[in-house]
Amino acid sequence: MHVSNVFHRQFTHLQGVLHVSHKILLVAHMRPDPDAVGSVVALKHYIEDNYHAEVTIGCSHPLLPSLAPLFPDIRFSIVDSDQIDLTTYDLAIGCDSVNRGFDVVLPRLDSQCVTVVIDHHHDIQISADIRIIDPSFASTTELLYHFFLFDHGTISPRTATALLTGIIGDTGIFQYANTSPRTLEVAAALSRLGASIPDIVSASFTNQKVETLNLWGSALENASFDTKTGIVTTALTSEDLAGRTPTSEEVKHIATILTNSPNVKAVLFLFQAGPSTIKASLRARPDAGIDVSAIARKIGGGGHPLASGFEVAGRLNLLRQGVWEVT
Repeated sequence: MHVSNVFHRQFTHLQGVLHVSHKILLVAHMRPDPDAVGSVVALKHYIEDNYHAEVTIGCSHPLLPSLAPLFPDIRFSIVDSDQIDLTTYDLAIGCDSVNRGFDVVLPRLDSQCVTVVIDHHHDIQISADIRIIDPSFASTTELLYHFFLFDHGTISPRTATALLTGIIGDTGIFQYANTSPRTLEVAAALSRLGASIPDIVSASFTNQKVETLNLWGSALENASFDTKTGIVTTALTSEDLAGRTPTSEEVKHIATILTNSPNVKAVLFLFQAGPSTIKASLRARPDAGIDVSAIARKIGGGGHPLASGFEVAGRLNLLRQGVWEVT
């Protein structure tokens, strides 16, 4: 069934709300990745091009520096500061992995504010006035593209760039198992609308700082492969990180590189995200028969069957090569 038929009621409701809204808040999840960034940036441009409203992007963290050249006019306002008065908005839209940021914003909105969640993660529990969620999409931006088509508004080159940034980011340049024929059709359409695949790939993947390359090298050097299970485990302790906290994109790339290695079925990547916080990224190959989201949920995390994560309290210590303990 066509996407517009599946979400006809929600799309129509969102159309109506956009027509009467004057001040709109778009919320990206904490430490936003290209899909979160692309979603809110695309929505901002699209709304400003087709509706009459003041639009603000809010997040707990700033725009990724690597993506700044793609969106030179975009500014992220920090939601947990005095940069935003959350009670002044009549519409708030959370985009992508809304459990990691929009959940904090919702209780602080005015009681009359209309709330919307747009996501492609399968474990979203947040309540909102309008919920547009479909895990079959490779990215939230891919889902947004179909709303824009339904709305019959103008999709400018800058909007198309933001949408394609999310798709390229969440498909690993169309390498991941979530890349479908529909995803490629949308990418082709966005390219025709003015989005540059080389520019997006360069900003998202190739222009890496030396510090990032060193981080990847440490994670790869620490990797341990269990030939019986086909599982690779690697970790970065606070000593490895030397005061740095990996970005979501750095983590994603490390897990992807390891998952694509020969004979690997799944990857567990742990790193010290704070003095007493350990984060984990889980990845699995499509043919492995492993649902890593089920593992993550048991530890309080979540995500997709092939890509998930969780967070636990503790400190990561290296015992010997390939063996770590949490204290």
